[in-house]
Amino acid sequence: MQNLFKYFLVTIFIVVSVFGISQFNIFEVDLNQISKASPQKIAAEQDASGMVYPLVEARKQLLEPLPWEEDAKFKGTILKHHTPIMMAKYHATLHDPLPGEMYNVGLAADRLAGTVVMPGEIFSQNRKLGPYTSAKGYQEGPMYKGTAVVKSTGGGVCKIASLLYNVATLSNLRIIERHNHSMTVPYVPPGQDATVYYGVKDLRFLNNTSGPIVIWADTVGNTLYMAIYGQNKPPKVTWHHETLKHIKYWSIYRTNFNLPKGTEKVVVPGQDGYLVRSWLTIEYEDGKIEKKNLGKNWYDALPQVIERGPK
Repeated sequence: MQNLFKYFLVTIFIVVSVFGISQFNIFEVDLNQISKASPQKIAAEQDASGMVYPLVEARKQLLEPLPWEEDAKFKGTILKHHTPIMMAKYHATLHDPLPGEMYNVGLAADRLAGTVVMPGEIFSQNRKLGPYTSAKGYQEGPMYKGTAVVKSTGGGVCKIASLLYNVATLSNLRIIERHNHSMTVPYVPPGQDATVYYGVKDLRFLNNTSGPIVIWADTVGNTLYMAIYGQNKPPKVTWHHETLKHIKYWSIYRTNFNLPKGTEKVVVPGQDGYLVRSWLTIEYEDGKIEKKNLGKNWYDALPQVIERGPK
């Protein structure tokens, strides 16, 4: 069971679009501030004020090339569909992933890369990538089942859904269907995740632009990259989140007679629960600013399980 919860050990990268940055706890960040100021100074200031994501990573993402930029297939697809503008991008790295997890993410990313969504068309992850079965090449990987992490064929594809949700939102595409996880995930802030379950829960969005869009995704090692390309730059989209309720995890103790006397071992790390309210601000070139409420998301708390040696 302890190995399953290595799933939670992950490096979180701040979400970057061409024109906006993800935010958490109503902390406001501006790309111009990051590009003009010293990222080390900004990061130090924000660490002192409780900022969760180091801003030096934001600048790093702006400058870091995507792994497919010199790929001939990518260049041909962009040229064919006249979609030269990168509307949004996102990447996240998982450390010490579980067996099958990154395999499923990589398989889904390969199948997603090059997807073209025409104007007025609704993209569905389940239709494009599902069903998540062994017959489709997926392996067993981790997934949430209530307040537990279990193995399931196709486990891990929710990372695809979460990144899709972020790049679609930052591209100002209309989200048709999205479901949050039962517990928080470590690779996006609460309120920015998405889960899928074939036949029950899907991630769907509408291409409400005037031209086609192209989705591209790839994995390098344990890092998943994703971006959306189109014909027009989107307005500046900024995430905002407010924590309305925070429930600390609690500890459950049990005896393990195989442990040395008087010792303890954490076998399931605890996870706090949250009620989060999310909204977007959308800034258009003509100066108009729109606020879009995204509602509230509830995330269950997970108790910490500690084994003790005999007394």
